[in-house]
Amino acid sequence: MNGPARITALAVALAGMAISLSGCNQLKARDQLNKGVESFKSGHYEEAIDHFQQATQLDPKLPMAKTYLATALAQNVIPGLVTPENLKTANQAITMLKDVIAQDPNDVNSIKQVAGIYFSIKQMDEAKAWQKRVLEKSPNDPEAAYTIGVVNWTMAHENTLKLLQAADVNDDGQGNMKAPKKVMEEISKLNKPLVDEGLQYLNQAMQNKADYDDAMAYLNLVYRRKADVDFGNAAAVKDDLAQAEKWRTQAMDIRKKNEAKKNQGPGGITMDSEGNLK
Repeated sequence: MNGPARITALAVALAGMAISLSGCNQLKARDQLNKGVESFKSGHYEEAIDHFQQATQLDPKLPMAKTYLATALAQNVIPGLVTPENLKTANQAITMLKDVIAQDPNDVNSIKQVAGIYFSIKQMDEAKAWQKRVLEKSPNDPEAAYTIGVVNWTMAHENTLKLLQAADVNDDGQGNMKAPKKVMEEISKLNKPLVDEGLQYLNQAMQNKADYDDAMAYLNLVYRRKADVDFGNAAAVKDDLAQAEKWRTQAMDIRKKNEAKKNQGPGGITMDSEGNLK
């Protein structure tokens, strides 16, 4: 065999080996993916992360591998904790999910996960922005609208507590009519946009899910913040508190009815017939 022929034969052989190795890695990646699913379902999130990481390394193009890895990482994020370690885990999950979204901008579940992680680490503006991205893709999603309402209430509530505590006043949840006028004017200025938007999105959630007891409960809370915003207008404050009480009562009644008819199976991630998470 002459030189060129030997080179050609070697190239063909190497190509065949590459294809074989690639196929082998794909099988190993699928195996790691399935093991990760089992670990995740058993609540062994560290094991799941390890399996999913190996799956992505073996086959970077494996469908859903990055999504599963990000989901497992997200389970290790402790809500409300902003330590460097917790933030590192959260940002790893967010980065993975953003990679997934870059490949499929219509992946609403991944967009929701990013929003949820931002909420967990108290990055409220980002959480709200990503929930609005959910609504761009799925305008009738009640949970996304509800969560925006929760974010706005959380921000308004924190503003209120911070300013009242600085004035050595406790929040009474009734409009804080005895608080210093200057303090309440500052609270009103900060919270009015949050309250208005919060009510807008909570009502939107109710329009798409009439028995949404959690949304009703937060309507109660947001109306109590609205009473702060309406400080100095006794009639408006009275109406705000009446609305708050109405939604509080309705939330309790609907929640009892929802719990009575609920027949919920085991939660968590499940697998389809091909071993994929759902």
